[in-house]
Amino acid sequence: MGLISSNRMRLRRQYWRIRALRRRRQLQAVVNRTGTIARDDILCFTTVRNERTRLPYFLDYYRARGVGHFFFVDNDSDDGTREFLADQPDVSLWTTRHSYAGAAFGVDWLNWLMRRHAHGHWCLTVDADEFLVYPFCDTRPLRALTDWLDASCLRSFGAMLLDMYPKGPLVAQPYREGQDPFEIASWFDGGNYMFERNPLFWNLWIQGGIRARVFFADDPWRAPALNKTPLVKWRRNYVYVSSTHALLPRGLNLTYASGGGEKTTGLLLHAKFLDLFADRAAEEAERAEHYRGAEEYRAYAAALDGSQDLWCQWSERYINWRQLEILGLMSKGNWA
Repeated sequence: MGLISSNRMRLRRQYWRIRALRRRRQLQAVVNRTGTIARDDILCFTTVRNERTRLPYFLDYYRARGVGHFFFVDNDSDDGTREFLADQPDVSLWTTRHSYAGAAFGVDWLNWLMRRHAHGHWCLTVDADEFLVYPFCDTRPLRALTDWLDASCLRSFGAMLLDMYPKGPLVAQPYREGQDPFEIASWFDGGNYMFERNPLFWNLWIQGGIRARVFFADDPWRAPALNKTPLVKWRRNYVYVSSTHALLPRGLNLTYASGGGEKTTGLLLHAKFLDLFADRAAEEAERAEHYRGAEEYRAYAAALDGSQDLWCQWSERYINWRQLEILGLMSKGNWA
């Protein structure tokens, strides 16, 4: 059965590579600056739609941590996102009007760009509202982490998505362009997480937090997955198969427990729940371009009008990565 399973995974990986090859025709280059990429640059890959307000801080955050070049796929924005990104000297930008859902929620587009441009590079694949926190991130750049991963013969780095939210109504604290979103969304659920090993892809499936507590309280097992593998030493034969929740080959998904003990992990601070989000949730619920026909966004749209307070008496206020390790949400493993 082990050999049969391995062969099936190889066929599945080939299927995703062929999908990416076909969907490449949906992408039109707006500006291609890939010729400026250095051999050891850390690369960042993102699909966006109408994220103009979030992008200045997103770019500043990851530039400060050592990302050398950004790849964006703009999915038919009409708020100035495309024009803003095209002006950034460290950004290569493609655009498409094709279906986000039809491209496996952007996976096909990014798989193609990574196959074409990312071989041999450490690659960070995140959304515009996701901010990587890792051990010692307050004193060490991302390069220190990737150098240690290389020295440890590790090809991937896991990070749970941690939903952040403000205390008080969302509309009471408007977000300004360029602002650190965690000045507003500074709270999170310190517990209430469910873990289950996925027998197919070997990743640790994680659910819970505020989305299970507030939006899927009647059926928390339908809450969105929080497990991610956003940082990978990319090779041409690698593929994402479900956002950044799972990759092939399957060994890349083994980012938590190991024979030698707990692995080094991080968190993606998720700045979704700002005042911008209520209108966005209603729009995406109507577009139905997200997973399960945008079931997640329908739940948000039904529950949010901007006046809700997502805070509760068990909420924790974010301090730093050491606090997150003490709470058991991430680990420095044997990285000293």
